[in-house]
Amino acid sequence: MVKLRDIWQTLYPYGVFRAGKDVYLTFDDGPIPEVTPKVLAILDKYGIKATFFMVGENIDKHPEVFAQVLAAGHSIANHTYNHLKGWKTSFGEYMANVEKWEEAVSRNMPQGYPAPVLNRFRPPYGKATLRQRRALHKRGYRLIYWDILTRDYDASVTPKAMLQLIQRETRPGSIINFHDSLKSNERMLEVLPQAIEWLQAQGYTLRTLNS
Repeated sequence: MVKLRDIWQTLYPYGVFRAGKDVYLTFDDGPIPEVTPKVLAILDKYGIKATFFMVGENIDKHPEVFAQVLAAGHSIANHTYNHLKGWKTSFGEYMANVEKWEEAVSRNMPQGYPAPVLNRFRPPYGKATLRQRRALHKRGYRLIYWDILTRDYDASVTPKAMLQLIQRETRPGSIINFHDSLKSNERMLEVLPQAIEWLQAQGYTLRTLNS
């Protein structure tokens, strides 16, 4: 029987939809001062490390929040500088935007911090052309997607529905997609502790994608 994951893997070569046997919490679109520190506080309460797919422009705007994520021991990853949709962006512009993200990280790295591992990439909206994905792969990036999209950015999706989705769909290796953004703010912050408690009760180990 053909599995949906195998179909996606065929349609999106170089893409990772599950990883290993643990579970991975990921957060897109930060860092922003209104939300990201609250996420960090929740993760710290439960002793969890996560992966933050950051927008480079937000790193430049909020270097102090960027530093908080690093200080807490979480992983950071590339989500382009301007949150570009690959399907609507030329190849040259897209790749330049990826590099611009790397430059934002370099100029905002707190003094004395070791250089972070920067080999994880998530296309904004999950949309990148085959040429873009192939070039990113050749550049050494692992393209990280997800197998659980919480849709926390959608006001019509309740925290209860998000939690039920996580409980129904989580498997060993699941990559769960949250957003530390203003759109997701209250709904995501409500469901995140519940999700962590449920995942831990099921015996899952929660890790970063670089660990």
